[in-house]
Amino acid sequence: MKEELLAAALPEERRLQIAAQLRRDARVRVEDLAQRFSVSGETIRRDLQVLEERGLLRRVYGGAVAQEDRAWESAIAERAVLRLDPKRAIAATAAALVEPADTVILDLGTTVAETARALPATFAGRALCCSVPVAAELTGREGVEVHLAGGQLRRADLACTGASAERFLEHFFADCAFIAATGIHPKAGITSDRLDEIPLRQAILRQAAETYVLADSAKLGHIAVGRVCVLSTVTAIITDSAADPAAVRMLEQAGARVLVAPALTGPE
Repeated sequence: MKEELLAAALPEERRLQIAAQLRRDARVRVEDLAQRFSVSGETIRRDLQVLEERGLLRRVYGGAVAQEDRAWESAIAERAVLRLDPKRAIAATAAALVEPADTVILDLGTTVAETARALPATFAGRALCCSVPVAAELTGREGVEVHLAGGQLRRADLACTGASAERFLEHFFADCAFIAATGIHPKAGITSDRLDEIPLRQAILRQAAETYVLADSAKLGHIAVGRVCVLSTVTAIITDSAADPAAVRMLEQAGARVLVAPALTGPE
């Protein structure tokens, strides 16, 4: 199974590295990439096609060039409204787990931002935030103590990552934490497609008494390139009502606790 997971992950890991190189160098050549990764030029061309479909680059003769920064920001904005109803349902279930005086760690991501927005009016505890948008959701609330992790700020989505953000968390112990994930699989565990976010999430896990993974139903059964942790590390997974019962059952048989958020009804 380990070999199968590795084989599935390698193409995506290669694409992540190509995207990172594009952000750094603005242009890549098929010939150079084929040599770097020891694959054929045709394999690299397929990678570039996938990345172009994601809006991360534009293919040109012999290679590819990076999109303008606005394209990256547009992709983040689009994700903020993608599957919004399931995200809000998950957020409502997550927020209901928070006690008024809790210290809460809030990870990156749009579902986490929805959870910050959904925290009850009675919440008057401490929020440790790993992104500017999440912190902004709570700064206007009287009685809520908001801390921002700092560290390296990703321009596209204003997320805090890097060693400084991880060290920030070491100064606190939290009652609960809410983290995002790209994939959740019975054997692969909790996985992420952004390798730079994995150490931050692992730091969150170390500092929280309880940790909940917020993941819409499309992420169940999916494996992303990097492992965050095994299923037994987290308190529960919160997903939406469209989750495949078989996928939920497989996770539960693997030892995970799964909370299925009821669908939202009526005006929001």
